[in-house]
Amino acid sequence: MLILFGLSLFGTPSLAQDYACPPTPEDEMGPFYRPGAAVRARVGSGYIVAGQVLSAGDCRPLAKARIEYWLTNEYGRYSHSHRGTIFSDGAGRYRFETNPPGHYTGRPPHIHLRISAPGHHTLVTQHYPKKGETRAEFDLVLRPSTPD
Repeated sequence: MLILFGLSLFGTPSLAQDYACPPTPEDEMGPFYRPGAAVRARVGSGYIVAGQVLSAGDCRPLAKARIEYWLTNEYGRYSHSHRGTIFSDGAGRYRFETNPPGHYTGRPPHIHLRISAPGHHTLVTQHYPKKGETRAEFDLVLRPSTPD
């Protein structure tokens, strides 16, 4: 069933309304994902991304969730040096630092995120930094693949 803006094509509410915490919206992975990025919490400087990884089923923090991130460098080019992997801590918290992503034709600056945790569907989403900001805090909420 295709879900658009919380409603299916048949006008019924989406499953998102059945969760204690609303799941993070998915976004496209794009063609530049490469598995196996180095474990590192810094791939540049000047922009910090932080928050918590949570289960949509009961809003509990997800420890040891794998967060892969990739973005363009200051010149709008993807490179190995702007890819990383981190893991959420025991309270589900995550944090990494990078440069603000550079702009490239046809897209606003963005950071790709792929989050996986046992018992949950893998989430692929994007974060769009606001111009002039140096920090973003937001939770990453995963849908359970099994009942919570």
